[in-house]
Amino acid sequence: MREFASERRQAGLQYGRETLAVGQRILIELIRRQRSLIAWAIFPISILLLNGFIMAQAPSQTLGQAFQQVAPSTLVGVALFFSCMGGPIATVIAEREHQTFRRLFMSPLSGLAYFSGIFVAYGAIGIGQGLLVYLVATCFGAALPTALGLGIAILLLSIAAYVGVGFTVAAHLGRSTDDVGALVSAFGVPLLMLGGAFFPTKLLPDQLLQLAKFNPIYHMTKAMVAVAANGQSFEQVKNHVLFLSGFALLALSVGWWSYCHMLRAERSLWR
Repeated sequence: MREFASERRQAGLQYGRETLAVGQRILIELIRRQRSLIAWAIFPISILLLNGFIMAQAPSQTLGQAFQQVAPSTLVGVALFFSCMGGPIATVIAEREHQTFRRLFMSPLSGLAYFSGIFVAYGAIGIGQGLLVYLVATCFGAALPTALGLGIAILLLSIAAYVGVGFTVAAHLGRSTDDVGALVSAFGVPLLMLGGAFFPTKLLPDQLLQLAKFNPIYHMTKAMVAVAANGQSFEQVKNHVLFLSGFALLALSVGWWSYCHMLRAERSLWR
């Protein structure tokens, strides 16, 4: 029994080391290229500034209140979408183009560790974007969220949902790095608009609002705005969090299945 427990502990430590190694490698490559990181910083900040100054034109809102309202939706709806969904798509497609998976087959690295490592890498980027968005928002008078634990939980669920969808799209539809921009735009822009990333969902007509309730980005933005901007409790956003939790689990499961299917297809090419 002790030997079995020791083996499980060693396997867990090995999996953790492999996961961190994959995440570190991806982050180092992104830092060396720099262009993606710069774009993932500039784009959400520009959307934050535009939406913040537009919302501040309302007579009942100060500049700080406007930025406090738009910062959560900018983070989960804009920043995480392009980094945590577009990033894994670009990474997986690039690995296929550069035949990195062939080296994966020849190494003791497990497929689960690679999958988890990508989640860790883009999760770190998503957290960094959150810090950046709120740093800028507080410069214009926005207050920091009070329910920090619940806000972080919504942030991590959003990251998980995006990463899972990113794996699914890359495994089934991505063939070259030229596809990345087209795939992200085709799937993303309508969902972002319906989800309240660029403007409040209360401006949507009733038919589109009913459709938006099936959009995970809608639940991300509604939950994050309610918690981070309006200080609401878990009970008040429970339905959004439960929907997001179920979708994140489904997205990761389908993403893992798609990744395994892709590996089997790649392995057959090298036999």
